[in-house]
Amino acid sequence: MIELIDTGLEDLKLFKLQIFHDERGAFFESWRHKEYEKIGIKEKFVQDNVSFSRRGVLRGLHYQKNQGQLVTIGFGKIFDVVVDIRPDSKTYKKYFSIELNAQDPYQLYMPPGFAHGFCVLSNMAVVNYKCTQYYNASHEGGIIWNDPEIGIQWPTKEYNISTKDQSFRSLKETGPTHQNKKGN
Repeated sequence: MIELIDTGLEDLKLFKLQIFHDERGAFFESWRHKEYEKIGIKEKFVQDNVSFSRRGVLRGLHYQKNQGQLVTIGFGKIFDVVVDIRPDSKTYKKYFSIELNAQDPYQLYMPPGFAHGFCVLSNMAVVNYKCTQYYNASHEGGIIWNDPEIGIQWPTKEYNISTKDQSFRSLKETGPTHQNKKGN
């Protein structure tokens, strides 16, 4: 059983997962097709990815044209951010942020047209991504993590950011040719 929580962004879904604890530890389901289909996720997931990151690493803001993702944290704690980059969306240029941790499991589902990023708050974090498209380098893109027009309030001031992620430009500079439209 999953609980759907409003994010304030059109089509972005946040789920609180049911977790079961006992003396051995804990258990939760991270995917059950029938349950997610009931709440509107009908896409087929074709690839799973896992990232391992140390404290202070900031990844993003990444997107891949026509790709949706279901994000779950498997270990640690992160500050997670999703930005609506669909020019014809009511929530275009708006972002949603949340602290995710493995002890209190939530999932974020973003359909195509959202950029995603996070920074690691714990010593180590493991993030799992279910993807609706196979990775395709020619379809990937990014937005600079500190785009002033979006105004993300990141939780700290010092980050470890890859050279690639530092080279991203603002959403305004990327132009509509690199952005997904709603429903595409």
